[in-house]
Amino acid sequence: MVTKQQRQRQLAREKFERQQERRGTAHARRRRRNQVVAAVAAVVVVAGGGAWLAVATSDDDKDDKKTNAANTPPSTQPSAPQSPPPAAKPKTCAAPAPGDPTKEQFTAEPAMSIDTAGAYTMTLKTTCGEVKVALDAAKAPHTVNSFAFLAGKKFFDHTKCHRLTTGGLAVLQCGDPTGTGTGGPGYKFVDENLGTAGADGTAAYPAGTVAMANSGPGTNGSQFFLVTGDSKLPPNYTPFGKVTGGMDVLQKIAAAGTEDGGSDGAPHENVVLDSVTVAK
Repeated sequence: MVTKQQRQRQLAREKFERQQERRGTAHARRRRRNQVVAAVAAVVVVAGGGAWLAVATSDDDKDDKKTNAANTPPSTQPSAPQSPPPAAKPKTCAAPAPGDPTKEQFTAEPAMSIDTAGAYTMTLKTTCGEVKVALDAAKAPHTVNSFAFLAGKKFFDHTKCHRLTTGGLAVLQCGDPTGTGTGGPGYKFVDENLGTAGADGTAAYPAGTVAMANSGPGTNGSQFFLVTGDSKLPPNYTPFGKVTGGMDVLQKIAAAGTEDGGSDGAPHENVVLDSVTVAK
């Protein structure tokens, strides 16, 4: 005959076994989910000369967090004292020259006026230092012609370099008079000098390359990017120049990182193009 005490022990043992089984099932479910997430977690979307990372999540994560919170006993210990916030990182670049970006817009790409056999140099006088770029008029005539035209109109003067990427892709993006990543001169022109994709679907954009940012084929305007470290991108962005002076300026900007500490965002340094000129 089973005593009351024996029956209670049996019920307790069965309850424990059921709990263990549920925990094992939950653990296996989490492990399978994590394996799937790890396989598809990163989806890179390239547009406008930059990249974004999307990470897959599931409702199970929310359920697990709720379960863990419910099963965690309240602490009877006082909360640990909070560390003081880190001191703000200083900005080292100079104040911008007086003036505001132009609001002028143009209805059509300018007529060709450059010598495609000539050697042109673009000079970027920035708040962080001067950068010189040798332009490739022979391979990217429409692009160089557009830059010569816009620089002559002082279109780039007082514009802010609005974007810095440092995670896998290393570029500083400039040329938008609105500073939002959506502005341009009012016209668009063709892609030029595009490379060939390798087996991984990308092409090399070595450090010092200067290329057009865009939102799709044939949508070049005024935004461009300067590659601060060897990078790979789909060959969709017109390379039209090479940094010949001031690479140290760009690397200093990149080393300071983004304003929020992430891998893609506004630069920590206040990078403003005080003036941009193109000369033969």
